[in-house]
Amino acid sequence: MCDMMPASKPAEKIGKMKKLRRTLSESFRSIAFKKEDSGFDEICFTKMSTRSCQGTDSVIKPLDTIPEDKKVRVHRTQSGFDPFEKPASQVKRVHSENNACISAKSSSSGKESPKLRRHSSPSSPTSPKFGKADSYEKLEKLGEGSYATVYKGKSKVNGKLVALKVIRLQEEEGTPFTAIREASLLKGLKHSNIVLLHDIIHTKETLTLVFEYVHTDLCQYMDRHPGGLHPDNVKLFLFQLLRGLSYIHQRYILHRDLKPQNLLIGDTGELKLADFGLARAKSVPSHTYSNEVVTLWYRPPDVLLGSTDYSTCLDMWGVGCIFIEMIQGVAAFPGMKDIQDQLERIFLVLGTPSEDTWPSVSSLPHFKPDRFTVYSAKKLRQAWNKLGYVDHAEELASRFLQCFPKNRLSAQAALNQEYFSNLPPRLWELQDMSSIFTVPNVKLQTESGDSIQVCARRNSHGKASSGSKH
Repeated sequence: MCDMMPASKPAEKIGKMKKLRRTLSESFRSIAFKKEDSGFDEICFTKMSTRSCQGTDSVIKPLDTIPEDKKVRVHRTQSGFDPFEKPASQVKRVHSENNACISAKSSSSGKESPKLRRHSSPSSPTSPKFGKADSYEKLEKLGEGSYATVYKGKSKVNGKLVALKVIRLQEEEGTPFTAIREASLLKGLKHSNIVLLHDIIHTKETLTLVFEYVHTDLCQYMDRHPGGLHPDNVKLFLFQLLRGLSYIHQRYILHRDLKPQNLLIGDTGELKLADFGLARAKSVPSHTYSNEVVTLWYRPPDVLLGSTDYSTCLDMWGVGCIFIEMIQGVAAFPGMKDIQDQLERIFLVLGTPSEDTWPSVSSLPHFKPDRFTVYSAKKLRQAWNKLGYVDHAEELASRFLQCFPKNRLSAQAALNQEYFSNLPPRLWELQDMSSIFTVPNVKLQTESGDSIQVCARRNSHGKASSGSKH
């Protein structure tokens, strides 16, 4: 039969328990600070916040950032864990961790040891937090589209400039699918040549996507430097564009709306793919997609003719158009009327397609041979003379601008073309999040009209670039 506690001595028993608890706690505090106590540093830095033993920021690491296998122990400690619920060996470890870390923080700062609070947070309830609308201040409107308005803003969390894409929500229609698509895709893309999505804020009236702030885009940059860009700068911009596209194409994502307005340019010349509202994650095997994609001037002939079965080659046509526009200073195929006019401008340079040059072209919905004038293909430099002034530029452009989609060069293959052969080899070794401008001597050349002087770099032949336009 089990021993029973006399009913007349509960208060005495509780008093002994409290006394023992205090004694244990004081003993563990003194033991934890002895130098021979190996394992203190490891316990302090792995079980508690990575900053708590340094006397900075928070004492307890927020639960949502702690690995699953360590959450149980920290949660108990924060919640006032009772040492008498566990064997003495476990009690000692928990108390030594808590008391040693707290005392170390107190002694290093000269302040009173902070008290542990249940589920404590390093920030006060009133401080700005990510995911909250009032954590960002709107500074000025940058632009407005059919379903969203973009503002320049400032984060109250860290003081950095941001771009706020405010998407208006209609109660009867819900969140626009383009916004959902853009947010879901960008959350998983981390690359120096892809715009970074910082935060998402959802209210009843709006969905706000918070992006890193980039001060201009390629369209505005070319407007400030008419007549074509410096050839060295074209090469750096194109390299970055291909680098970003290679990254998303390897993840089976199509951008589907490449144009200069959607390529952001930072202060140093860093180019970033932006506006993924029309982007799609392409699964395998392929599905069919809408042919109402890509701004008309940058839309490939297969899509113009009604094809809905396309792949990464869709984006590569846009790369060719942008490449020529940067060199020549004018749009490659600036259709002024409709799809028919756009196709005529393409066929005038590349030749009117046939079954011989483009297998199965006659099966496309909008291909009617009698509707198009029959043109023979020309050399690209006949249409855009500046291609002939830059080594290997015409050759590379012709590999992008192929009417037959399967003949177009991929982004990854394009990075290894002869056109880029005089760039530093280290550019091909960079990590995804490393900018090309971290490589020594890689920098933009001075464009005409620029007030900022950029140091000339030496090319592969050892001659200094002058910075003048060619």
